[in-house]
Amino acid sequence: MTDVQGVCSDRFSAMRDILAANVASGDDLGASVTVTIDGEFVVDMWGGWADEARTTPWTKDTITNVWSTTKTMTNLSALVLADRGELDVFAPVAKYWPEFAANGKEGVAVRHLLAHTSGVSGWNQPVAVEDLYDWEKSTAMLAAQAPWWEPGSMSGYHALNQGHLVGEVIRRITGQSLKQFFAEEVAAPLGADFQIGCRPADYARVSNVVAPPPFPIDPDVLGLDSVAVKTFTGPTAEAAASWTDGWRAADIGAANGHGNARSVARIQSVVACGGEVDGVRLLSPKTVDLIFDEQSNGTDLVLGVPFRFGIGYGLPHPESTPFLPDGRICFWGGWGGSLIIVDTDRRMTVCYMMNKMAEGIVGCPRSEALVRAAYATYGI
Repeated sequence: MTDVQGVCSDRFSAMRDILAANVASGDDLGASVTVTIDGEFVVDMWGGWADEARTTPWTKDTITNVWSTTKTMTNLSALVLADRGELDVFAPVAKYWPEFAANGKEGVAVRHLLAHTSGVSGWNQPVAVEDLYDWEKSTAMLAAQAPWWEPGSMSGYHALNQGHLVGEVIRRITGQSLKQFFAEEVAAPLGADFQIGCRPADYARVSNVVAPPPFPIDPDVLGLDSVAVKTFTGPTAEAAASWTDGWRAADIGAANGHGNARSVARIQSVVACGGEVDGVRLLSPKTVDLIFDEQSNGTDLVLGVPFRFGIGYGLPHPESTPFLPDGRICFWGGWGGSLIIVDTDRRMTVCYMMNKMAEGIVGCPRSEALVRAAYATYGI
């Protein structure tokens, strides 16, 4: 086996023990874990294997497809534009993307896209994953369709399309693709090794994800017209799609980000620290406050469990995130278990990125145990 490597403050040694035990037991194949406080890494460790055959160790620079953790990067990009006064999150989407007003969506606001309350949580059929690779086609499809529920009334997780929705607004404002704007305006200033999609030059250090058990969506039980079924089949995602050149070349701001715990935490520490880290300011404190403007609080139409959403991030809920304390905390994660916690009260991030996917959409028992261990250092 490979040992857990990197740095871990004695204060957080329980997190090292958890990661080491998970790798040794096989619960984790390969993973990275970080904690930042005031933008400084007090935990930056990794271990295990980058491949299922266990021939290549997970190293400091290993990256992987982080699925919906990518949404935190897409939504942060939108907030950067909001901070600059170029985007009003309370304005109609159609102000920036006129075609989106079609079929009863003229009242959908940008905040609804950022909070999963737009009524457009997937693509109408027929649609295939490969359609997501064609930006013009896939965004035109979203603009043309009608909402599946009353926009703003409740959340329905925008599993695969949030990046296309938010990204098209960004493109209409800046003239840049989502991945280009993010690379130049967010990742580069912070020196963060995270990209939406993946450059061919980086393929050699990508750890392919290992698929989890099938997600339990039963159309016979829920009905073909349920929002959950329409979302998860519009289109149906398969983990193996992330291994392909087409997926990696695409601009899928909801799901095809590539990075590791270090790069995710580096970027999101900006939010934890009030909008600025190491002299790089991306947001004002007022814009950070927007994240905590609650947009919905109830059972999500797609995920089927209670969630709270602010503008761009999830907010703690006692039922869906019992491992998080109260306070100004925002978070999100990815299919299979990855998780990024952003705690503005403690100016802290806790991050876990891995290749072996577990069941579930956001977080898993492995990530939850690590987060609990981090908060235990505060007596929580």
